[in-house]
Amino acid sequence: MDTDALNRIAEALERMAPAPLRAPDFTCAPAFVWHVSPDRLEPVARVNRVDLDLLVGINRSRDTLLDNTRRFAAGHAANNALLWGARGMGKSSLVKAVHGSLQSDFPELKLVELQREDLPSVARLLNHLRAAPQRFILFCDDLSFSHDDQHYKSLKAVLDGGIEGRPENVVFYATSNRRHLMPRDMIENERSSAINPSEAVEEKVSLSDRFGLWLGFHPCDQDEYLAMIDRYCAAYGVKVAPDTLRAEAIEWQATRGARSGRVAWQFFTDLAGRQGIALR
Repeated sequence: MDTDALNRIAEALERMAPAPLRAPDFTCAPAFVWHVSPDRLEPVARVNRVDLDLLVGINRSRDTLLDNTRRFAAGHAANNALLWGARGMGKSSLVKAVHGSLQSDFPELKLVELQREDLPSVARLLNHLRAAPQRFILFCDDLSFSHDDQHYKSLKAVLDGGIEGRPENVVFYATSNRRHLMPRDMIENERSSAINPSEAVEEKVSLSDRFGLWLGFHPCDQDEYLAMIDRYCAAYGVKVAPDTLRAEAIEWQATRGARSGRVAWQFFTDLAGRQGIALR
């Protein structure tokens, strides 16, 4: 094959290959979402979150995560954190609220959201974050793995960092309904069918041990559920007779068959909408 033909093939391949990700302007937004195919960091000008003061019933987890994040933002040592437990109890809301509460004091603290499906690309993402002067909370919501899922191996690049170590300007926060990031029945199935039960799931179960902070979230009782709604009403200026508010809130949670922070917010959203109040 002549040289001209080889050059044309090389040029065609270059046109087909995606351009490498340019260093993003991390000063343009407080948060970013990581996408692949092609790799890019999309800025998020306005993060969907509630104020930290509106999160009720999770005081210990709130204070622990806030302290850890403040130390990290100030350039000190901080732990990766796994927020696990009951659904709808404010795990992801807390991560976003903590970031928002520190923005005025630490404008260089950025939130970067990573989807579980994109974990295999995390090494490429870390290379971009490592080179930046800002500090980053790398956030993965609803993280979990099935018994044949290999994505967990990519997560070790964030938690352990290999020989390079985790970038000192990156901390990893994940939320999950599962303490060990995989279903209990799969853990038991692998133990029962393995030659060495203690080793069968050790690699996967021990992944959660690599988080320095474990913050548990538990179902709320009725008093906490009503306190959440009272806090929302006070914050947004929604006025309802206490007896009416209580009766409607209890009926709402009964029709949902659940009681949680998410259900409380859904009820309040309906209530505010009926009163013509916009939630911003």
